[in-house]
Amino acid sequence: MISIFRRKKTKPDAVSNSMKIKQKRYEALVYALHGDLFRYAYWLCHDRQVAEDLVQETFLRAWKALDSLKDEKAAKAWLITILRRENARRFERKQFDLVDLETVPVADKQSLGPEQDMENEWLRRHIAELAVEYREPLLLQVIGGFSGEEIAEILDLNKNTVMTRLFRARNQLKEALEQDKSTRGRCNG
Repeated sequence: MISIFRRKKTKPDAVSNSMKIKQKRYEALVYALHGDLFRYAYWLCHDRQVAEDLVQETFLRAWKALDSLKDEKAAKAWLITILRRENARRFERKQFDLVDLETVPVADKQSLGPEQDMENEWLRRHIAELAVEYREPLLLQVIGGFSGEEIAEILDLNKNTVMTRLFRARNQLKEALEQDKSTRGRCNG
């Protein structure tokens, strides 16, 4: 009697080749997107070590779910979504002590001079003061380089909502700059 329940045996070479292909896809993702993910993670948590952990955990989860990524063009948005969820899990697991951002220096890779350092610090401070609903889409656009449609998909929002929030975030920064200029003008003159 012939058994119809025989397992289909896969050749070791086929498994090995499949793993090699997966490894190459993964390495390409890490190489291409590690910097972008780290910059976004750093903006989320303002701590280099935590950002590195978030990125590492993101790539670990990406490795496990790499077969679910069908469109390579969507890889960046897919990884940012994983990173955002991992950041949210961090707050579910443990409560962290909060640090006042104005007391913690944020070092840039390269200083372009004192005026540029002051402008960068001003911009960081004012972006940090934006409400999360405005700050997050702005950071995804500026740091992540995402389009409005991609941001809408990542944040699970309507594209028009994202565009409105981006507009309002830029306006709030513009108003803060104008207010700062008028205050400086009164003090100097």
